[in-house]
This record gives sequence, C-alpha cells and structure tokens, in this order.
Amino acid sequence: MRTLLSLLFTALFAAGAVAQVNITFVEYDLPNGLHVILHQDRSAPIVAQVVAYHVGSKNEKPDRTGFAHFFEHLMFEGSPNIARGEFTKMVQNAGGNLNAFTSFDQTVYFITVPSNQIELAMWMESERMLQLKVDSTGVETQRGVVKEERKQGLENRPYGSVLEKTMVNAFKVHPYRWTPIGSAQYIDRAAIDEFSTFYKAFYVPNNACLVIAGDIDIEKTKTLVAKYYGDIPRGSGDIYRPKEVEPPQTTEVRDTVYDNIQLPAVIMAYHMPAQGTKDNYALDMLTTLLSGGESSRMTKRLVDKDKLAVAVQSIPLSLEDPGLFLMFAVSNFGKTPREVENVIQEEIELVKKEQMRESEFTKIRNQRESEFIQKNSTVQGKALQLANYHLFFGDANLINKEIDRLMQVTREDVQRVAQQYLANVNRTVLYYLPKAQQGQ
Repeated sequence: MRTLLSLLFTALFAAGAVAQVNITFVEYDLPNGLHVILHQDRSAPIVAQVVAYHVGSKNEKPDRTGFAHFFEHLMFEGSPNIARGEFTKMVQNAGGNLNAFTSFDQTVYFITVPSNQIELAMWMESERMLQLKVDSTGVETQRGVVKEERKQGLENRPYGSVLEKTMVNAFKVHPYRWTPIGSAQYIDRAAIDEFSTFYKAFYVPNNACLVIAGDIDIEKTKTLVAKYYGDIPRGSGDIYRPKEVEPPQTTEVRDTVYDNIQLPAVIMAYHMPAQGTKDNYALDMLTTLLSGGESSRMTKRLVDKDKLAVAVQSIPLSLEDPGLFLMFAVSNFGKTPREVENVIQEEIELVKKEQMRESEFTKIRNQRESEFIQKNSTVQGKALQLANYHLFFGDANLINKEIDRLMQVTREDVQRVAQQYLANVNRTVLYYLPKAQQGQ
C-alpha cells in the first residue's frame, strides 16, 4: 500500500506543447448519497474503478492516530462473501491490479481490470463498503503489518521520519500535526469495537465518490452501479470534520534530529494556503522554478555549481486545509546543514528581489502543463483525478479547467507569494544529523 509520500509527484516530464483533450463524463448521486462519476474511454479494453473516501488522518482522535491508514490495510481482509486473503488474488486472477493510499485528507482504493471483468471489481468493492470483515483475526494481522510498515518505512529508513518530525514541529493545533502512518502504540491500544465504530462512521456511501473510467457503456454501467451499490445503507451519523484552525506562526521554530544517516540534511517548512486557492497555484509554480528538474535554480546552484548538496527538492504539500511548502536538501560530504541553508536562503531572497525572466517563466509553464496532461493520460489517472476534484472541490470538471487556473499565475504572483510566505517567522527548520554526532 502507498502512503502520502508516494503520492508527491516529483518526476518531471519534458517541456513542450501538448494538446489537452476535453474529458467528458456523467455524474449523479444515488439515494444513499454515493456520488458516481462515469467516463467512457474505449482506446483500450480496460476499466479503472476508484472509490475515494473523504477520511484521512486529520479525521482521527489525537490518542488514536493511524486509523485511516490501518483501514487502508484492513479493507483487504475480505467480507462474508470474500475469504480472507483472497481479495488481491481474485483481482490478479482476473487479469487486473489494485492498490490503495491514505493521505491526511482521504483514503482511496483503485482496481483496474479488463473491461469484461468490471462487474467483478464492482461486486468486490461494494462488498467491503457494505460488510467489511472487522474481526480479531484481521485486526491482529493488520496490527502487525502496520507496525512493520512503520518500522521499515520510517524508523529504520534514513530520513524516513522527515515528514513526521516536520509536521509535529510546524503544527500545534491542527490535526495535520500527526501523519497518516500513525502511532504504533495507539493502534496497539485500540479495541475491535473502536475499529468497527470508525468503519461505520466513515466508510459509508455518503462519504465516498465512485469513479468508473474506461471501456464502458454508460447506460449499462449505471444499471450495474445501482445493482451493486444502490442498496448499501447510508451512514446514520454525522461525519466528523475537524474544526481546528492553525494560528499564524509568528516565530521561527528550529529543532535537531539525530538519525541513522551518513549525510546531514536540512528541512525548511513554510505554512501555505489550502489547495485550490490562487496563492497555492503560485506556490506550485515557485516550486518548479526552485527545484523542477536538472536546470532548476536550486539544483544548478547547490548541486552543480557549489557542490553543497547531493539532492535538493521543494514540495508544496497542498492539502484540504492550509499545508506546508517544504524544502529538503541532503548535504554533500564535508558540508554542513548551515552552509546548505544559507545558500537556499540566498536563492529565496533572489526570487523575492527580482522577477524571473520571461523565458524562464515560459519554460516553467510548459513543464507544469505537460505534468498536468500526463496525470490524465491513462484511465486510472483520469479516474483518480475525477474523484479528487469532486471530493475536495465539488467540481469534477476541474479535470478540464484546473490547468487554466495554473496558467493564470503571473511572474508577479510568484514573486509576491515568495515574499509573503517564505518568511523566517513563518517557517520550521530541522537539521538532520548522523547519530554519531549526538552529544558532540
């Protein structure tokens, strides 16, 4: 299964003009509240089904973190009609593939199958929405799986705790202060009844969006959707949405983390506005300017010219509520995090002081347009994007329009957001140092 970090798109595509094809779809609501989006694409005999639940780590209690991620795994345990351990095998035996991911704001399950197997995929997904098997065997099995995933992906992996340490230092009030992986101790303490309650509260049709895209007949698919999803009961309770608002940061936060690493690293995190806002799009452009490819400013300066870092990356962590603009750099041999930080700061100040060249801006626009179109180049990609746009914006047609919002960003906007958000008082700075240096 994949967590939030695997969702951060860091691969860059070649710049150039790519034609955006209008993506058509139909959408409607079932009486139980399930929002359905259907997109026909007969370019290949495959179909992608996505079910996105509007529940992530921010919907958890502070003393029970990791529940959404836990259910990412538990949802593969089967149902009264699907034997334990058979869910993945059934999809693979039908010639398909499947996966899932959990973020701060959502949990998503997707299955891609040959088009003649779509009814199987719909039956299987509806089974776990209707009657997931939540029992002691499954819960205890997945407790071990989740704890091992945390150990291998975070505790025993160099720099693996970067996101967790950054969020807990940067957020004091909002539930973004914990990450989707959660705490092993809270998963250990939770009783089966607590997992059942969480399932009944969030994994309900009125908290979900179903997207089916690919080689389908729209009217026949509507009939199948009604057959498999129509009689699933609507959730009976209120769906918890956190109301906490993170107060503005007015003082720089600094911390040092000693990790099992050889090369030091520096992380700089700035509070930024929520996804979909004008300034969020401008910060998206800014990250491409700073670290979008081999010719980006920070890569050329820190990696190629000054040889201060072996890797540098800026990532706008765009979330449903205000998130973080992250910068991460791994120092070169013999270089300190302070040296790296100072040069990153010089590049930030340059963006604030001088507008980028028009030729540089054109290149960035081309990069972002190409990336946007590439995300919608497969039926699975389109299904995931349609679900995302509906879930967070209530407008699935942003799959056709969001690029226009991004292209409305100007050079002046990029300079302004750098000045406004990349301020020292608005940031958290972490130094990652080798454990051998602790106490020195």
